[in-house]
Amino acid sequence: MEYRRLGRSGLKLSALSYGSWVTFHNQVDVDRAVESLALAYDHGVNFFDNAEGYAYGRSEEVMGAALAKLSWPRDRYCVSSKVYFGPVAEPVPTQRGLSRKHVMDACHQALQRLRVDYLDLYFCHRPDPDTPIGETVRAMHDLVAQGKVLYWGTSEWSAGEIAAAHAHARADNLTPPTMEQPEYNLFARHKVEVEYTRLYQEFGLGTTTWSPLASGLLSGKYADGVPQDSRFALPGYEWLRKRLESPLGRRQVAAAAELGKLAGTLGCSTAQLAIAWILGNPWVSTVILGASRPGQLRENLGALAMAEKLTPEIRKRIESISAA
Repeated sequence: MEYRRLGRSGLKLSALSYGSWVTFHNQVDVDRAVESLALAYDHGVNFFDNAEGYAYGRSEEVMGAALAKLSWPRDRYCVSSKVYFGPVAEPVPTQRGLSRKHVMDACHQALQRLRVDYLDLYFCHRPDPDTPIGETVRAMHDLVAQGKVLYWGTSEWSAGEIAAAHAHARADNLTPPTMEQPEYNLFARHKVEVEYTRLYQEFGLGTTTWSPLASGLLSGKYADGVPQDSRFALPGYEWLRKRLESPLGRRQVAAAAELGKLAGTLGCSTAQLAIAWILGNPWVSTVILGASRPGQLRENLGALAMAEKLTPEIRKRIESISAA
């Protein structure tokens, strides 16, 4: 495994990490979570990602039960949560957003569900237009000061919003955000490659990128339709299926098929090629994998070896195909 610094912080995360979005509780029970977490850990993965909004907290409960069974030393792995969407399907106003009230409550609830004493990483899952950024920054700083959170960051915030959080932190001598968790893959590149460029230089922003396979489109498995065991077939994720059936989705499926041909000539899978391409970006601290089965996870972890083989010429070919 390769380990990368989380921005300018001293924390080193595995270049490949493992997240629970969609899969834990919906597709993965505690026993399978134990198997997949152990597989990742044995391959050197040291960061496991979660959120209050994933399966309305039940994803964290599954991960927490699995971590308890595995009984790893706490100083050998990192775990995260995110706050914004709330832990229930229909949250009341105090159960959602980034107010001091919800940020504090959500942190304490995540600690209980995950069965840990502190969160290594804690993300503001979306920007909250109803809460002043300064209020959120101070709440996060207080959690850091209390030892309940080690590093805090954002997810899917704009560059301007992240810069504003830094300005509030600087003005009031508070802890600034360390990292951002953006979507990043061959079909979603602008934020990481363009919008955040100044933030890497000015603030040393780290990134924990999600959806490396564009919710499975870059795995190539949707070339012949939607498999019944895929996330596109899950209740509540109809929006993913609509994306697949859109004109853009059909073009992306065709591009994935072409990438599959290139992957075949390189002796790897389409998924490994797509993940290896992401690893070539020096601003990526870690790539969060989201496999529902141990076999998928094992395959995706193989992307690390493939990353070393991607020459500039191959990267250009990959980018040309995905942009078509």
